[in-house]
Amino acid sequence: MSVLTTALLLQHADASQTGKPSQPGQLDRHGTPDVRKGPNVQNSARELQAAAHTLADRATMPGTSWAVDPRTHQVLVTADRTVVGKRWDRLEAVVGSLGAGMARIQKSAGEFKTFAAGGDAIFGGGARCSLGFNVTTEDGSPGFLTAGHCAVAAQAWSEEAEGAPIGTVQAATFPGDGDFGLVTYDDAATDAPSVVDTGDGRTTQIVRAADATVGLEVSRMGSTTGLQDGVVTGLDATVNYPEGTVTGLIQTDVCAEPGDSGGPLFTVDEGGAGSAVGLTSGGSGDCTAGGETFFQPVSTALSAVGAEIGDSG
Repeated sequence: MSVLTTALLLQHADASQTGKPSQPGQLDRHGTPDVRKGPNVQNSARELQAAAHTLADRATMPGTSWAVDPRTHQVLVTADRTVVGKRWDRLEAVVGSLGAGMARIQKSAGEFKTFAAGGDAIFGGGARCSLGFNVTTEDGSPGFLTAGHCAVAAQAWSEEAEGAPIGTVQAATFPGDGDFGLVTYDDAATDAPSVVDTGDGRTTQIVRAADATVGLEVSRMGSTTGLQDGVVTGLDATVNYPEGTVTGLIQTDVCAEPGDSGGPLFTVDEGGAGSAVGLTSGGSGDCTAGGETFFQPVSTALSAVGAEIGDSG
C-alpha cells in the first residue's frame, strides 16, 4: 500500500467587503490586505503568540483560520464566505485591536468543510478517506497514520468499498490539538512498505519524518488531482471548521480538491529519499484556479501515538 490520509478542504473564490479598513492589517475596499507596516514589521515571537491567543479567545468561529508567517512577522487570518455581517465586523475589530502590522486578513469565498478520499483509498463507515504514512507502532506491529476526522468516523477500515476490514483505529484526535489517527493492520504480517504512491507505477521511499519550515518546497498526492507541488506559507495554523477548532497545522499554497482529502505531504531530497511532513487536513480552491491546504504535522502525530516512520525491519 502507499500513503494516504484525509483532508478538510476550504474553497477559494473572490469576495469583497465595502468600506475602507480603519486599521492596518485589515482589507481595503478592493479586498486587498492593508499592510502599511510593510517589510519592516518586526513583531516578536512572543507578540505573535499573544496575538494568536487573542484571536482564539475573541475570534473563534466557524469559517476562520490563522497562522504565523515568520517571514513577515505577522499573523495571517483567513475568513471564508460564511463570515459576513456581524461576524465579519467582529473578526475585523479583533484583528484591528491587535495593533498596526500585527495581523492581516485574506478573504475566501469558499467554505471550510471536510472531504474524504485521496492517495490510496480506504473505506469505513460509508466514508472514503486515505491512508497516510505506513508506520511501526510501539509494539513493533505495522500500522498507518491518517487524518483524525476519518479515524473518528469509523473504527474499521478497508481497501475497497464494503470490503473486508484491514485495520482498526487505535487512536484519534479531531477536533482539538490536531487532526490525526493511528490505525493498526489486523494482520500483523501485512506488508506495509514505507512509500508514497505517486502514480504511473512510481513510488517514493519515505525514510524519515521532517518538520516544515516556511518556504519549504513540498509535494502532495491525492486521488483526484494526483501529484501537486507548492510551498509552506505558515506554521502553527488554527482552523475553525464546522466540526470544531483544530490547532497546530501547517499552511501551504498547494492546491487540492474534494477527493484529495488525506493525501500525504512530503519532500524528496537530491538522492530521491523522501521525508514525511504532513497529513492533509483541509484546504481551499482547486487545482485550476489554485488554493491553499492545511496539514497535520507528521512529527507531532508520531510523537502522540508512539509510532515511527517505516517498517520494523
